[in-house]
Amino acid sequence: QVLLEESGGGAAQAGGSLTLSCEASTRRFTRNTMGWFRQAPGKEREAVAAIYADEDIYNEFAKGRVTISQNGAKTSVYLQMNSLKPEDSGMYYCATAYLGPKQDKLLPQLYNNWGRGTQVTVSS
Repeated sequence: QVLLEESGGGAAQAGGSLTLSCEASTRRFTRNTMGWFRQAPGKEREAVAAIYADEDIYNEFAKGRVTISQNGAKTSVYLQMNSLKPEDSGMYYCATAYLGPKQDKLLPQLYNNWGRGTQVTVSS
């Protein structure tokens, strides 16, 4: 089991920026997809963005405001968020999966390895 650890969350003002980091304990070849998800209280977990075979995939609300990236060793994945809004508040999770080309990379149910999350709070 690859351990994932998120960091970089915290408090921010609306319009500000945050960069989240996710470190994997090892480089294991049991995954080809790394994703970022979020969950607000009382809401379902939803995808923010994912990287699959060096392709960046974004949920509609994240396009233009969010950038996902990974390091060369593919042991870390980052989420840069700009123009933050109060509705971006929630717990942000990093997750990994081994997915096929036709599988929905933004579907949380397909991910089988999750970090514990980092809290993001955006105030207006």
